[in-house]
Amino acid sequence: MKQSHPKGLYLLFATEMAERFSYYGMRALFTLYMVSALFTTEDAFEIYGTYTGLVYLTPLIGGYIADRYWGNRRSIIAGGLVMALGQFLMFLSACFVQNSIASEGAAIDATINNHLSVMLMFTALGCIILGNGFFKPNISTMVGDLYAPTDKRKDSAFTIFYMGINIGAFIAPLVCGLFEGDFSNPSRFRWGFLIACIAMVISVILFVLLKNKYLVTSDGEPIGLAQSDKPKFQQEQSKPLTRQEKYNICVIFIVALFVIFFWASYEQAGVSLTYFVNQQTDRNILGWEVPTSWFQCLPAIFCVALAPVMAGLWEFLGRRKLKNGKTLEPTSIQKQALGLAFLAIGYLVIAIGVDDIAPGTKVSMMWITSLYFIHELGELSLSPIGLSMVNRLSPKRFASLIMGVWFMSTAISNFLAGHLATLYPDGASEVKSILGFQISTIHDFFLVFVVMSGIASILLFAICPIMKKMLGNQEV
Repeated sequence: MKQSHPKGLYLLFATEMAERFSYYGMRALFTLYMVSALFTTEDAFEIYGTYTGLVYLTPLIGGYIADRYWGNRRSIIAGGLVMALGQFLMFLSACFVQNSIASEGAAIDATINNHLSVMLMFTALGCIILGNGFFKPNISTMVGDLYAPTDKRKDSAFTIFYMGINIGAFIAPLVCGLFEGDFSNPSRFRWGFLIACIAMVISVILFVLLKNKYLVTSDGEPIGLAQSDKPKFQQEQSKPLTRQEKYNICVIFIVALFVIFFWASYEQAGVSLTYFVNQQTDRNILGWEVPTSWFQCLPAIFCVALAPVMAGLWEFLGRRKLKNGKTLEPTSIQKQALGLAFLAIGYLVIAIGVDDIAPGTKVSMMWITSLYFIHELGELSLSPIGLSMVNRLSPKRFASLIMGVWFMSTAISNFLAGHLATLYPDGASEVKSILGFQISTIHDFFLVFVVMSGIASILLFAICPIMKKMLGNQEV
């Protein structure tokens, strides 16, 4: 009989779902809010990249503090409250904003007229960045801690947990997008930010009320406690790393390096792809124009729909044996290389769709829909598998810290994503370039990600045998 998952998994599922609703609800509006009232498009893209980069950099600090001092539980509560404060400050920022940009592309320095709104916005971002550092790595670590190290249910547990992330990401743009403002009414964004704040508060309340009841191992031992509550764990933490643990960490670092190229391309969803949808996608359905932010629901919809399919595929391949006794199922590292390949294919499809179109011409929404569908095949091959891999390979005494290191690759990715987004052609005659690659059209812009993701995929596939030797007999 198939063993069911512990109830604690579903508490973490619900907590993370509410937190991701908060994050993605704000993210769906953030770039549009800045462009409509505060900054030029290029400056807004740079700020977005810096913000999302720092959001995934601070988990390194939060993971260290949790491992050494606070524990997972206290870190999650503290991080959630600080993030809720940040979302509320975003609400205040939009409350005080003035309509200083009359139309898209206007060369008005709106920051002068909206000094208070800008200050509140940057303070809000600081709170969200800091709070996420304590929340993100610790809740992911607790998923793995519900299970024994050799428990075969871990991969499926992280897939279920990942569905919670995407359900939150799906609902958020739909709800917050109803309060999408524009160039003539940027203050309307405030209601979407307030809803994001409320969702974050709900996440913390849910966790506080139910953590003691459900966050325990199969033996009834509580997980996520502070180090001061676990004297034996403190002694364990001082032990030096074994040779195999060093190899394991090295493999995590190598894969994390390649993951940078995945997320740098994937995270265009919040910047250049949002702008592409807003400006060059025909969003008209029977006379009704679909809100731009609603298109950010598509990745989450496809993720939730495809997760059981992908999980079933891996299980099917795992049962099929070759003559040498090996299964057809790819290793965790090969799956992540496959994720990069899907990403390259997605950008190739949309590059074909926009080839030879004139600036300002709008294309069918099926092109962006196709891209998001293919990208979700890639995300499901890479992200939940990566979380499970990190949890299995990390020394238990450094679990949250190593998870923070894993998220640091996402931080670098987001910095890079914001910079790459500035290469998006703005309709001017200026030709932009990167590493000698000339970008004068949207087609050229998308090809950058085809090349970047494709090369990373090939290289990661090529070094898989080396990393397999480093891992020895461990099943990864």
